[in-house]
Amino acid sequence: MAAPTSDRKLFLGARVKRLRRELGITQTRMAEDLGVSPSYLNLLERNQRPVTAQVLLRLAEAYDLDLKSLSSDPDSSGATGLSEVFTDQLFRDLGLPRHEIAEVAESAPGVAEAVVRLYRAYLDQRRLSELGAAGRPEEGGASAPMAMPSDWVRDFIQAQKNYFSELEEAAEQVVEAMGAEPQEFAWAARERLAKTHNIQVRVVPVEVLPESVRRFDHHRKRLFLSEALTGEGRAFSLAFQLAILEHRELLDRLADRSNPPDRPTRNLLKVSLANYLAAAMLMPYAAFHEAAERTAYDIDLIRVRFGVSFEQACHRLTTMSRSGARGVPFFMMRVDSAGNISKRFAGSTFPFSRFGGACPRWNIHSSFRSPGRIITQIVETPDGQRYFTIARTVTRIATAYAGEDAELAIGMGCELKHAERLVYSRGLDLKEPKATAIGPACRICERPACRQRAAAPISRTLTVDDFTKSISPYPFAEG
Repeated sequence: MAAPTSDRKLFLGARVKRLRRELGITQTRMAEDLGVSPSYLNLLERNQRPVTAQVLLRLAEAYDLDLKSLSSDPDSSGATGLSEVFTDQLFRDLGLPRHEIAEVAESAPGVAEAVVRLYRAYLDQRRLSELGAAGRPEEGGASAPMAMPSDWVRDFIQAQKNYFSELEEAAEQVVEAMGAEPQEFAWAARERLAKTHNIQVRVVPVEVLPESVRRFDHHRKRLFLSEALTGEGRAFSLAFQLAILEHRELLDRLADRSNPPDRPTRNLLKVSLANYLAAAMLMPYAAFHEAAERTAYDIDLIRVRFGVSFEQACHRLTTMSRSGARGVPFFMMRVDSAGNISKRFAGSTFPFSRFGGACPRWNIHSSFRSPGRIITQIVETPDGQRYFTIARTVTRIATAYAGEDAELAIGMGCELKHAERLVYSRGLDLKEPKATAIGPACRICERPACRQRAAAPISRTLTVDDFTKSISPYPFAEG
């Protein structure tokens, strides 16, 4: 980020205040860290003074920050989510300009997130009503949860930038106690479950567990794993069971501290945190980060080294945010062949759609036509930001010949400026790349002449007539 000049003042009060609150420190403590007075910091947070280059540099040094994370970003995830909300027909007559929405998201991110959550609850209730499932209060209609547990947990994890230092430290303790190399994890985990917890592991036929792949019998001290699981899946299941047994109190504490809205959401969050802990056991931070850097982020080499799946390695790459040992800030998305998003994480900003799917111009969808092969693409979002992406299909469990298709697609990416660190970018022109223009959900995307457009942007007027057939099925007036 360029340093502020005399003709370009940066007012980043909301960002500085949010950073301080995320760190859990007082104004006095931050002022000491930055070498300024508490009264001056107060003025900065209230946007009554611009942030100087010296203060920016001190922030970066004191808290190991990427300065870009403090820069003004009208297309941040908060602004994008709020923009999607206000495209609803309910608000169309207000004609809210983009800069006003961005200003609200920038100055009051908590309020913006509250509006997004309220809108999501409204959508959920509207869909239930349309399906005739709203019911009376006593039937559970009005008293149903105001937010889907999966949405709440996803937003919570993203708010932490998909990094939990306490879980990383806990994982390191278990790995050190086991004293096993990554390739020996599954064997060592079985030994630890047997000797420390008196738990025996059994791999059973799919007929025994027809609707699950893992089941723990608490009374008989047996962990049953389906034969449908791959070797990587079995190792992860062992790590998950160790995470629950050895750090139950930590997982409970973290889940309760997040203040989830209801019991189902808390349970899902706890399982998600246990999954994070399991992945950190299989792929300890320091060793994994070193392997990623040494192999230029060659995911197949990394996954073989740690005995994990392609998807597990990709997911782990989005968590490399440790101070002093940061990796490439990746984002990740998992979709099925119908375009439904089942996983979405980011170690950096990416304009994910909050209420729609991924843009059809992103080749994550076309990866189903070349299963198992990594394909690359450089994409450009409406704000002019460019990202380097890869996509590949994965299969999570073995399925019978006549069984249902279990294939999914994984999309990974990072800002183009990081692409030179990746093995996948070798041989490509990164200075003058050919970029594919993509956008958010169609109803808020204002890119003209898009062949894949599924709906007109609600902020524009349709210009359909009987004289011309445009490339886009929904032509609209620009400006």
